[in-house]
Amino acid sequence: MDTSDIQKLTDWLIDGARSAASSTHMFGETCERIVAAGLPLWRVGLFIRTLHPEIYGRNFIWKPGAEVEMGTVDFQILNSPDFQNSPLIAVFQQGIEVRARVDDPASSRFPIVAELRAEGVTDYIALPLLFIDGSIHASSWTTKQPGGFTDAQLAALRRIVTPLTRISEIVTLTRTASSLLDTYVGNRAGERILGGQIRRGHTETMNAAIWLSDLRGFTSLSDRLPAETVVDILNLYFDCQVAAIRKHGGEVLKYMGDGLLAVFPIDEYVGDDQKVCSHVLEAAHESRVSVAEMQYSIGDVVERFRFGLALHVGPILFGNIGGGSRLDFTCIGPAVNLAARLEKIASRLHRTVVASEGFASICRGGWSDLGEFPIAGFSKAERVYGLIEETSAD
Repeated sequence: MDTSDIQKLTDWLIDGARSAASSTHMFGETCERIVAAGLPLWRVGLFIRTLHPEIYGRNFIWKPGAEVEMGTVDFQILNSPDFQNSPLIAVFQQGIEVRARVDDPASSRFPIVAELRAEGVTDYIALPLLFIDGSIHASSWTTKQPGGFTDAQLAALRRIVTPLTRISEIVTLTRTASSLLDTYVGNRAGERILGGQIRRGHTETMNAAIWLSDLRGFTSLSDRLPAETVVDILNLYFDCQVAAIRKHGGEVLKYMGDGLLAVFPIDEYVGDDQKVCSHVLEAAHESRVSVAEMQYSIGDVVERFRFGLALHVGPILFGNIGGGSRLDFTCIGPAVNLAARLEKIASRLHRTVVASEGFASICRGGWSDLGEFPIAGFSKAERVYGLIEETSAD
């Protein structure tokens, strides 16, 4: 094993692995450099826990001559027998090394050893990655070398793991920030914030289809049900819309109690307003079906739900608004205000989906003219359209 190559590798990692274009390339190049230094690796894994509402962690798997595979695992893995009986459980829980030499009878307590033996692996070691914040992550290293890893090779791996941990932490923090921003403010807003658009007043104008909805009867629902139940219902209700909105190119900007504000950006240079509005209408149809099918059992009573949705299209101001150091990345403008007024009209007319004349004129067909209505705060009445197949509900 060439110790000078190991030193060059650690120096490269400490310097930020600048020649690697991504985290997967960095991990792949690290493993390849270790092999080039004379340490015969077979299968190597990185397991990084993450701060995400649905994803427990990400794994990166390297094998000689193959691209690095990246995957995610959800929180169910914590209760799976494979994980509970894995050497990694001790790494995550105690932050200790775990070695399993295939020829050591004591290693048979790990079911994975039988799989490794079938592959021709002779040695396995799991090493903790200790982040500065105290969180514990893990790496696993295997070899087919007769007799397993030597003491010198294990020392080299431990030496490499230290800078590998630091650069993995930096990548993870960046990914976590991006993930949290996507979760709480949306993809486009998250990209802008990470890109430096963080000062109050940083805004831009864009044309967009606007989606504004709320849950019918929410006030009485909140009054007669426990708060925990109401939260559970709201989460199910929002699930009925968010999947369709994202599927068709929209972005949820804000939840306001039972209200949901989403936008579908329109590229004015491409002129794709008709295509975008058609996608919005498809999302509206899918959401309407999902909400209609939604049920919630409370004792012997099965609750059913209805919602109202207003669709409009127009220019919005999109960016940072707020006071002092507490900002919100949202959209404002007369078009948003009009959508909010239209949603109230939908409620008065007992309609599920209504649209402004601007939206209906772009996305033609399937609309019935519901008449003109005065709009609070606007100088002239607005003609409102409803889905032609939908009659007013009592």
